[in-house]
Amino acid sequence: MDTSKGSTHSEPEPRTGASGPPGPAVPAEPERTGWRRWAMDTRPLRRPAYRRLWSTTIVTAVGSQLTAVAVPKQIYDITGSSAWVGYASVAGLLPLVVFALWGGAIADSVDRRKLLLVTNTGIAVTSLLFWVQAVTGLASVAVLMVLLAVQQAFFGLNSPARQASIARLVPADELAAANALGSTVMQTGLIAGPLLAGALIPVAGLAELYLLDAVALCATVWAVHRLPALPPLAAGVKAGCAGLKGIAEGFRHISVHQVLLLSFLADIVAMVLGMPRALFPQLAAETYASYGEGFALGMLFAAIPIGAVLGGLLSGTFSRARRHGLMVIVAVVAWGVAVTGFGLTSNLWVAVAFLAAAGVADMVSMVFRGAILLSAVTDELRGRMQGVFTVVVAGGPRLADVLHGTAASALGARTAVVGGGLLVVVTMLILAATMPALRRHRATA
Repeated sequence: MDTSKGSTHSEPEPRTGASGPPGPAVPAEPERTGWRRWAMDTRPLRRPAYRRLWSTTIVTAVGSQLTAVAVPKQIYDITGSSAWVGYASVAGLLPLVVFALWGGAIADSVDRRKLLLVTNTGIAVTSLLFWVQAVTGLASVAVLMVLLAVQQAFFGLNSPARQASIARLVPADELAAANALGSTVMQTGLIAGPLLAGALIPVAGLAELYLLDAVALCATVWAVHRLPALPPLAAGVKAGCAGLKGIAEGFRHISVHQVLLLSFLADIVAMVLGMPRALFPQLAAETYASYGEGFALGMLFAAIPIGAVLGGLLSGTFSRARRHGLMVIVAVVAWGVAVTGFGLTSNLWVAVAFLAAAGVADMVSMVFRGAILLSAVTDELRGRMQGVFTVVVAGGPRLADVLHGTAASALGARTAVVGGGLLVVVTMLILAATMPALRRHRATA
């Protein structure tokens, strides 16, 4: 495979990840004293290649949320039906699942930088097409759903390559810090993006949101272009492993490596059993109506991302921990306890505090699950592991919406929330007790 292109667009940068030879010496970090011991660990940002990849996350974290708000708003404006908004969400889920799994296999068989270039360009073009249909007044739900499916397919191809590349750009002892940096930016985007969209829609209109996203993605393509080449490290890797056989090999690897299986199960337990977002509208209308239904709904939806951002900003308190598996277990149990507390209170501010605590726990879990996936497998399998990770992260909350909605219809919203939180705690403790691989897992040197 020709890798010479990596030196034509930027200065040569040796690999710095755990799977490659050591990169250029990075100045030793000053001793962290006072408040700096609590603040986010920014060591990965001293590495130019990782800094470029991280900068693309800043752009897409906000820009993607503009489109995420504009699409359901436009569909609702056309149809006047929330059901069609739900159908559009499902229309985007299937291509995301299929192409994330396939994209993970592709990412293990090609230069990941080239794959990132192609997929980021595809996402940008799709955003531009969203703008075209909006500015021309096409008003077609079918076109919107097709474009959404295409966009999610490109995202599914892009995400595994992006995440798998991190281990090639930072050393093993900085993986948790790198994950904290990326996750904090993404959670910030979940807060800032919708707020920005809400402010811009009355002033500029929906079409301009799509255009802003497309323009922002051009900056992302440029930053990816300046990354070093990231070809497969293993000798003899062929493009054929990007087919069904390669995907199946990834699942076999998960099935025989208990720590990987448990890292996925931990997220499934937390999100499927304990993500209560589908019940926020009902709780805002029934339990917290005295605070103002609209205000309560906004606070409930914002609380978890706010807690996650806070956890990221204070990630210096935990990102250097070496017992990654134990940290995942503690974080998932803490998530379950916080969700249980949320379900038990009828005070909005206490509820928001519990949800924010759940957000902190979710950030800790994300950081260490991501570090486990990057460090516990060799480079030729990282893309496939990240593909499965993308499917679990995207699919878990959607399954939770169905489960919690059904349970709330039968038992009541607060009972469903409390039951889900307690199930998370009990299930995670049982997994930790009966399958010790996760709690024993430590970071590599």
